[in-house]
Amino acid sequence: MKLSDTVPFREVTDVKTLRRAFGTFATGVTVVTTGGTNPHAMTANSFTSVSLDPPLVLICVDRGAVMHQCLSEAGAFGVSVLAAHQEPVAMHFANRWRTLGAAQFDAVDWLPGEATGVPLLSGTLASFECELWRTYDGGDHTIFIGKVLSLHQQTDQEALLVVKGRFRQVGPDWSEVIT
Repeated sequence: MKLSDTVPFREVTDVKTLRRAFGTFATGVTVVTTGGTNPHAMTANSFTSVSLDPPLVLICVDRGAVMHQCLSEAGAFGVSVLAAHQEPVAMHFANRWRTLGAAQFDAVDWLPGEATGVPLLSGTLASFECELWRTYDGGDHTIFIGKVLSLHQQTDQEALLVVKGRFRQVGPDWSEVIT
């Protein structure tokens, strides 16, 4: 394939084309949560580590999302990294028509974080409690950087991934299967 066979540069302003191109990058799936009197959660794949010292992570949230205001007001948030079997959990928190507030957590197992009390989902690969450290303009999104206050990790499960708008799972490690 030649570069001339790809989508022309001029189409970078087409939102659908841009979304499809961004979607070719496989990412993990998380649920971001806030606590307090009006807890909220949303499924997100815009999560990454930023720094080990200090321990920082970032999430990007659309300015029009309910979570945007919740994060701006809360001062703390949680990130639960979903395991392969948790696709229904991802779908639940991606559903814009679900019941909001504390009732949205009735459908899942969760525990309050030890440091901040934010809801952290059970059965995940990892979960992080973060205090809001900085925010940055990210166009139609805001980049929220959190300082990690606590973490929990399980290593015996596979990750839930999303690529090209579909959930995927990591396949077997063939180097361990082939003898």
